[in-house]
Amino acid sequence: MQKTFTTRRMAAAAVLAAAYCAVSLALAPLSFGAVQMRVSEAFTLLPVFSPAAIWGVTLGCALSNALGSSMGLIDVVFGTSATLIAALMSYALRNMRIHGLPVFSSLPPVLVNAVVIGAEIALVSPGGWNTGVFVSSALSVGIGQIVPCCVLGLLLVWALERNHLEKRIFGTL
Repeated sequence: MQKTFTTRRMAAAAVLAAAYCAVSLALAPLSFGAVQMRVSEAFTLLPVFSPAAIWGVTLGCALSNALGSSMGLIDVVFGTSATLIAALMSYALRNMRIHGLPVFSSLPPVLVNAVVIGAEIALVSPGGWNTGVFVSSALSVGIGQIVPCCVLGLLLVWALERNHLEKRIFGTL
């Protein structure tokens, strides 16, 4: 029986989690709030290479939200759940490519975060749920995800594949 979660993949997931957290916290003014562009979200495309990356970005998001978010536990729960769902979807879409790039894998982090974080902000807004706050927050979060995921994330995947580094980082599946 072949091991699917090797020591190399666990180490890669841990390093990815640390990198996600470090980038999020280093760029904290951009990473948190209703208007955000979390550059570390570029890492959410790495699940196209390995399920280990699903756990790396999820743990990185949980740590980032626990250490940097002003919304507290609700952001740890909802933000981390959104990242996990998006990472699973990105992994599932990894073989659907346009010109060799996993373009479809870049969409779940944008769409899932827009809906989940938009709902989270609308729920904690003064007076409870507010549909206007949900729509504006979802649009703001979604727009803020486009550059990190659809541009930086795809560039990251392209660079790793071009240099065959995905195999050195995650091992072969």
